[in-house]
Amino acid sequence: MPHRRTTFSKFIIEDRRRNAEPDTELAALLNDVQRACKFIASAVSRGKLDTSAGPPTGVNVQGEEQQPLDVIANEIFLNTCEWGGQLCGMVSEEMDEPYAIAPGYPRGRYLLVFDPLDGSSNIDINMTVGTIFSLLRAPEGVTEPKAEHFLQPGTKQVAAGFALYGPTSMLVLTLGAGVHGFTLDREVGAFTLTHPDMRIPEMTCEFAINVSNERFWEPPVRQYVEECVQGKAGPRGVDFNMRWIASMVAEVHRILIRGGLFMYPRDTKDPARPGRLRLLYEANPMAMIVEQAGGAASTGRERILDVQPTAIHQRIPVILGSRHEVERLVRYHDGHDRGEPLVFSTPLFNTRSLFLTA
Repeated sequence: MPHRRTTFSKFIIEDRRRNAEPDTELAALLNDVQRACKFIASAVSRGKLDTSAGPPTGVNVQGEEQQPLDVIANEIFLNTCEWGGQLCGMVSEEMDEPYAIAPGYPRGRYLLVFDPLDGSSNIDINMTVGTIFSLLRAPEGVTEPKAEHFLQPGTKQVAAGFALYGPTSMLVLTLGAGVHGFTLDREVGAFTLTHPDMRIPEMTCEFAINVSNERFWEPPVRQYVEECVQGKAGPRGVDFNMRWIASMVAEVHRILIRGGLFMYPRDTKDPARPGRLRLLYEANPMAMIVEQAGGAASTGRERILDVQPTAIHQRIPVILGSRHEVERLVRYHDGHDRGEPLVFSTPLFNTRSLFLTA
């Protein structure tokens, strides 16, 4: 019966009650976050049914062309979360600098960092998109935070989560003790607990990577992918499937359900960018979720949650998913850095031609 189900709000209240020192401020802030996700889910679901011109767009601080829904989602998050008195500042993918809470609103002790609409390049083909968020505590006595106050390693996160806007809308959350998934029941307007205590399967035969960047990969990544492609005939002795959605929320959600490995590794495509994904509001929250679900998350050379941020829009390499697969790829990086030779013997990475040569 729907009225007996555990809603997101009820789950948060009960979780806080189990703590020795219940934090009503955190519970209220998480409820603001879920409300923002509901508004975004509604905006995304309308698609071309919304015939309005939309807000003005441009190129964000990442150098990426904004979609109208990027701007709408960002405004929804700011307007929904700033007034409640739990926050003293926010950082968004769509804004160059930290967002200052408007004058007249009380200040709280939390910082919110978020990607308002992950995978927005998929909007025009009606593919899954989402929202990623992370909560940090502001340093003691700080009420007007500057960029440096957000530069905390992932181990300092109080909570992390993502919303998924697909065939159904979901909200996945960790408070540091497991991962739980909530599905939006549109009939009653509530996120409802449907996936308690999510765990990443240890055994997997799936991996996700953008193979078009193969020529830019480091040797350890090339070796790992080669072994997967060789399948039963290779050293792994089992056939693998490759997936690539180009939406991090969709990739991570698939891993939570079916296991697997997601890679956006270091490459040489743009030497000025050591990685593609942003540390504060993409890699860190997803790493916390994956670890809490029994998986692992690494740059290939360092645990993601241990990385000390140096800029609010810092990019890093990301390898996350089933623990055994992440650990294997970390070993390959370690061996490569020590000078151990890596052997390749597959035509996947050899020069190919349509014409026979003598």
